[in-house]
Amino acid sequence: MTFDAHQLAVGVSWVATAIGAGLWLWSWIREKDAIRKLRFLDCAVVLLFASVLLRIVAQDKPMTVLDWAMVFIAPLFIAAALWRLARTAHTPGGR
Repeated sequence: MTFDAHQLAVGVSWVATAIGAGLWLWSWIREKDAIRKLRFLDCAVVLLFASVLLRIVAQDKPMTVLDWAMVFIAPLFIAAALWRLARTAHTPGGR
């Protein structure tokens, strides 16, 4: 059994989806610190939306309206989450 690039990309996207869902659950169930909770949520958003975008790009069928909406909305959520991750990377006076 050989894997091609398409199967590898889809498999990696499902692994990223599982990790993102795990981070999301961890942030809501186990994390008590507000900043760490927000950072876990932002990491989950980046992983989930990036994996959805990868699966949309890798699909063989024509794109639907929902696919097009995700193509335009997902990068906005990814950019916002990355911006918040950059803003919360260092606490004030923690350097």
